[in-house]
Amino acid sequence: MAPDTASPTSDDQALGLKWSNRVSLTPRILAVNIFALALLGGGFSYLDSYRSRMVDSRVEQASREARLIAQALASTNKDEKRRDILVLSLARDMGTRIRLFTDDGKMLADSRELGLRNVTLRDPDKDPWGLEAARWLDAVIDTVAGAARAPAYRERSSDAGLDWPDVRTAQTAHGSAATVWRAPDRTPVITAAAPITGMGVVMTTVNARDITQTVRAERYRLGIVLLIVSVSSILLSLFLARTIVRPLRLLARAAIRVRLGRAREVVVPRLPDRSDEIGLLARALSDMTQALRARIDATESFAADVTHELKNPLASLRSAVDSLASVKKREHRDQLMEIVQDDVHRLDRLITDISEASRLDAQLSRATFEPVDIGALIQALLDSREARGLPAGIRIAFDHQPGAALTVLGEGARLERVFENLIENAISFSPEGGLIAISARGEGAMLTIRIEDEGPGVPEDARENIFRRFHSVRPESEAFGQHSGLGLAIARTIVEAHQGSIAVESREDRLSGARFVVRLPRGDRG
Repeated sequence: MAPDTASPTSDDQALGLKWSNRVSLTPRILAVNIFALALLGGGFSYLDSYRSRMVDSRVEQASREARLIAQALASTNKDEKRRDILVLSLARDMGTRIRLFTDDGKMLADSRELGLRNVTLRDPDKDPWGLEAARWLDAVIDTVAGAARAPAYRERSSDAGLDWPDVRTAQTAHGSAATVWRAPDRTPVITAAAPITGMGVVMTTVNARDITQTVRAERYRLGIVLLIVSVSSILLSLFLARTIVRPLRLLARAAIRVRLGRAREVVVPRLPDRSDEIGLLARALSDMTQALRARIDATESFAADVTHELKNPLASLRSAVDSLASVKKREHRDQLMEIVQDDVHRLDRLITDISEASRLDAQLSRATFEPVDIGALIQALLDSREARGLPAGIRIAFDHQPGAALTVLGEGARLERVFENLIENAISFSPEGGLIAISARGEGAMLTIRIEDEGPGVPEDARENIFRRFHSVRPESEAFGQHSGLGLAIARTIVEAHQGSIAVESREDRLSGARFVVRLPRGDRG
């Protein structure tokens, strides 16, 4: 289970991709998990404090035992034989070495010399290599943990009892004293001394090897647990890094290829098997790339359409201007000037609509949507249009529920442009004396606005094409070039930017006529 840290491929190098540990997530994931393991490894330091508490407890125990032994020996009344028997019995029962010293430091009795050989300072371990490894590990952990190092245990001569600090302290302070020493095998040796009334000083010596063995056993168990957890954590970290880093690199590679202008040949992986955040990111990037590709295609198509639409009036304008120099009759010159004026007006209209259409997406993306009363907006448009006059006796009826909330969130000026275009489109196609019916109703979470006319209608195969830019199907009575063919395309762009839809349908109640249906999300629903 190796991390995805392979060297860059030739394709990566061509794209300028340089993966290294300085930017890869894999070392960071490993570092975080290893840091947590290091905290677990701090348990070795806890074992040092655990050992210190055990030693302190044993020191207190040795002091109490020394005082008890001193009291017991004081009752022998200097009977040497009885004293030696008691010393030997107490040493055997307590598992310690007992020595008696006079006030001037000379030895009176030693339980070891009396026949007890239960205490040795050399470790009789039959595995010297394991013992040496344990001692070396003790030294390393003590150094890392900063544990205090006890003085080395060294035997004194039988006439130098005062060289023992515990004996000297017990004699001068008339109280018990204890010291912790370090045996050659790094196990603690505890000595304790207490004064004996009228006799001298008693000193006990015990090698607390069991403390070291207990700490080593706990350290071994902790080490096994730490090893298992470390291996598991590293393997899981590498697996986690692979599941995160590898798809991110694939997505980054695709994004860079898109940035370098290779959008059409790039397939951003969607990672359908991933239901987590990385899968969501992959699908979002894929959708974004597709939207970007569609936007690029639309821009290129729009540029081509603009070029085509501008060439027609320019060609007509050029032909008329070229002909002016050779035409002598005034009526012919007037006809050419009318053509020039029409073409200039047509170019001006085209340029204005093209400019608005090209800026529309950017303006809508920055627009701040506010509550807009669609009923009041349409009514204001109708009042203004009727004030200017309706041609050929055309009538307009607006059907909506009085007092009903017809509110959407949007930009009022843009929505006004949508309905103005649709109303003007219905007027231009309506026959003489025709009726234009407008209705607005709330339908669940959507507000539906229908604009119906009595014109020739829209063929079913052309209902989608009429929303394309520069596509115009005009009535025969209308002069050519009066419209740029961008009105319905602009209306659809605005409606879709408001999360709505616009479509054209046939009227069910008549043989002819068109119905434009606009649906917008309502803004009066919580």
